[in-house]
Amino acid sequence: MYDSRLKNPQTDLLVQALLSLKDEEECYRFMEDLLTMREIRDLSQRLEVAVLLRDKVTYNEIVEKTGVSTATIGRVNRALSYGAGGYEAILKKVTEEKKHD
Repeated sequence: MYDSRLKNPQTDLLVQALLSLKDEEECYRFMEDLLTMREIRDLSQRLEVAVLLRDKVTYNEIVEKTGVSTATIGRVNRALSYGAGGYEAILKKVTEEKKHD
C-alpha cells in the first residue's frame, strides 16, 4: 500500500469524500463548493499539461496552447517523472474510458 506524505486526518476526509462521489454532477457540485474557480482552472490546466507532456508536446507548444508558465510545465513534468504516479494512473484510466465510449 502506498504511504503518502500527505496522509493525515484532514486529507483522509478529503480522500474519502472524493471516493464517495457517484457521478459527474456530484463531482461538479463538490468542486464548486470546495474550490475557487481559479483553483479548478489551475488543476484542470495541470492535467491538460500532463496529457500534452505524455504526448511529447514541447514546452513552447504547451505554453502557446494552454497559457501556463514554463514553471508549471516543469512542475508537472517533474511529477510525471519522479512523483507518486498519480498522473500516470489517472491518464491511463481516462484514456481507457475514452476508448470504451
